[in-house]
Amino acid sequence: MVSSGKPTVIHQDYIARIRYANTLPPPPCPPKLLDIPNTGLSSGQYTSTGFASRLAREQPLNIEADAELGMPIDLVGIPGVFDGDESAISALPTPPPLHPADRALMRPPNALGKNSANASSASFLRRTEYTTSHTQGGMKFESSNSSNTMRVRKKRARGHIAEDDPIHITRHVQRGFNIAYPEDAYTGPDTHENIRGADILPEERQAWKVPKNPHDPKLECIGAYPLLPDWDAVPDTGSYMLHKFSAAPINNPADPSYDPRLDVAILRPIGQTVQDEQAFRQEQEAHKIDPTTNNHPIPRFHYEFFLPSDRSKVHGIKRNFTTNDPNDPSLPFDEAHDNEDPDAPPRKYFKYENIRTYETEKQTGDPERTYDDVVALALHDPDIHRDEPLRNTQLQKAAYFYPIMQRTVIRGRRPGRVEFSEEQQKVHIIESAARDPVGEAERREQVRRRFDPSLAVQEV
Repeated sequence: MVSSGKPTVIHQDYIARIRYANTLPPPPCPPKLLDIPNTGLSSGQYTSTGFASRLAREQPLNIEADAELGMPIDLVGIPGVFDGDESAISALPTPPPLHPADRALMRPPNALGKNSANASSASFLRRTEYTTSHTQGGMKFESSNSSNTMRVRKKRARGHIAEDDPIHITRHVQRGFNIAYPEDAYTGPDTHENIRGADILPEERQAWKVPKNPHDPKLECIGAYPLLPDWDAVPDTGSYMLHKFSAAPINNPADPSYDPRLDVAILRPIGQTVQDEQAFRQEQEAHKIDPTTNNHPIPRFHYEFFLPSDRSKVHGIKRNFTTNDPNDPSLPFDEAHDNEDPDAPPRKYFKYENIRTYETEKQTGDPERTYDDVVALALHDPDIHRDEPLRNTQLQKAAYFYPIMQRTVIRGRRPGRVEFSEEQQKVHIIESAARDPVGEAERREQVRRRFDPSLAVQEV
């Protein structure tokens, strides 16, 4: 059957989806991938430290390392590098303390991947005695009686005070003196002149009465020394200098025993080199800009080392440089007569000979803070130390401390010409003899007034 109607026209649109590629270009420095045969991810060993260690041992180093190891360093602009001074690129003599947040980065490889967290570090867990006793090392369950409750309240009250508060620090410092000298403890109200010390716990009083060694509790304390300054031994500079030889100054294979001449040796500074003087001026400028970060600089010197010619002179030199009969006629002085005046008495002295020249290898210290870094300590007990006295005053039983201004390591200077900022004349022999202090005594007294509060009160 044929229809007589017109055919139906259907309009249909053609939709073509065109996707344009937007691929990123390769990186300018693509990583170099090595084809290393391994078991892949299926073994589960790729996360262990042994997997990386084994690859490091098996795979050879196929990187062409040049003189700069692939990392060129531009030294232009660093002061003193081309003059032989490498202090700007060297490691600090006293590295800064490690930040607590960075301690996890310093863990050894065998400690990686191990969970060190315990129940005490979880903030959402309730702290109980039976879950934290094994981690606190000594905690035990106690009943909540009145004494324990008051103890907890005192600890909470102390916790509200900031630890960096000056009053808080002063109270705890004063508490240490109150424990040692309870008869001198201040118990009145707080004033500008006097501040009461912090409360002393019974455990602290017991620890002071019966001290115990923290490493070996079986050890017993057989004696104690009060810590005191030795004002009579303070030099006119206000502090001492500690010099350490990088190598033995006297090397005698035939006699390896200690040479007593080192006790009375003389180090004579002979000046600074041009490089050392320039470095010292740069350190002075840095100290002026930021005194809190940069310590007061100390000049670096070259030294001439002198020793007596004979070991038998050591006892006489020590006696001559003391206050206990320094002009004893029995001292073995070296004598020299005056050629111009034959009737004049002979000149008495001790002869020192030049041994070697030394240079400063490294040096630390701060002349303005002589008690902050290192101090020398000497224990003295008149009942035990029966040696010949070296002073006309008698010391009590105490541990005497002495300020150290600087610590210097010196090494033997190699032969050759050295350019000094000020030319010094070489000395071959030193004639040494003691004399009474003149201007030195006044400078020593000024240093003592600076630190001794009793003299400051007398001046007022």
